[in-house]
Amino acid sequence: MTRSPNPELDLTLSRIIKAPRQAVWNAWTTPASFAQWWVPAPARCKVVEMDFRPGGGLVTEIDEGGGFTPHLNACFLAVAALDRIVFTNALIGGWRPAEQPFMTAIITLGDHPQGTDYAAHVMHKSKADRDMHEEMGFRDGWGTVVGQLAKLVETGT
Repeated sequence: MTRSPNPELDLTLSRIIKAPRQAVWNAWTTPASFAQWWVPAPARCKVVEMDFRPGGGLVTEIDEGGGFTPHLNACFLAVAALDRIVFTNALIGGWRPAEQPFMTAIITLGDHPQGTDYAAHVMHKSKADRDMHEEMGFRDGWGTVVGQLAKLVETGT
């Protein structure tokens, strides 16, 4: 069950992507496609692990010009084909507790007359973490990568 966002703890982002849900789903679930949009360009992403099932790991690295370094070490909590992806960095693959938990994200895909209604609901354990994520550039960062996702699935580039 997804609860309504709590403005004290959560950040949200939504966008209409002019492509079918299947295309958006494939861009999320195929490591080669995911690597094309997951980090803001010109940075590059490497998918180290993507075990797309509850308990499976999601590990990425980022290269901002100085070589690849750790970016995300997370665990999928729920996967509902073409509908919802839930992951957290509070756990790593295999349900192991993470050293520094920060957020849990719920990505939902819905039908829209123009394609796909894409929504991200990112939850934090404290207002301080939420505010820090916003100050780190949540809107620009997550907005940029969703734009890159849209470009990939809308135009194939």
